[in-house]
Amino acid sequence: MDFTLEVIPLPVSDIDRARDFYRDKVGFHVDIDTEVMPGMRIVQLTPPGSGCSIALGDSIWEMAGGPRPAPGSYQGLQLCVADIKAAHAELTERGLDVSEPVQYAPDDGATFLYFKDPDGNGWAVQEYRRRATEPLHRVLTELAARQGQSQGQG
Repeated sequence: MDFTLEVIPLPVSDIDRARDFYRDKVGFHVDIDTEVMPGMRIVQLTPPGSGCSIALGDSIWEMAGGPRPAPGSYQGLQLCVADIKAAHAELTERGLDVSEPVQYAPDDGATFLYFKDPDGNGWAVQEYRRRATEPLHRVLTELAARQGQSQGQG
């Protein structure tokens, strides 16, 4: 059975402000912005090319039965891009306060830039140049096919 990570609830203090930030400054697509049941509004946004979304909502935390994280308490959320300079230019043009790219090593996957949302949730953008020619969805599909063949399923 596949277990796919598709939605990450994100603690924010103002849903509209966060929706506008992720849509206008970061370029996420608004998938859902609706009251799914009385008193429960959900806003779901997806980064371009991603299979995983973020969800903003007032009652998300109560449904899970756990404590509500403080707005701004999430750190280390990560996006991947094939060209960090192009990503930096796009985000800067959108008006996002984003760090300059930092290259920790010459290896692919070792260059990052950083930003925070209005509540302080921290994001990293990682350059993974290989994604330009090998999109993650294709790599995962091929990997699953190879695993299926090795287990006699293909």
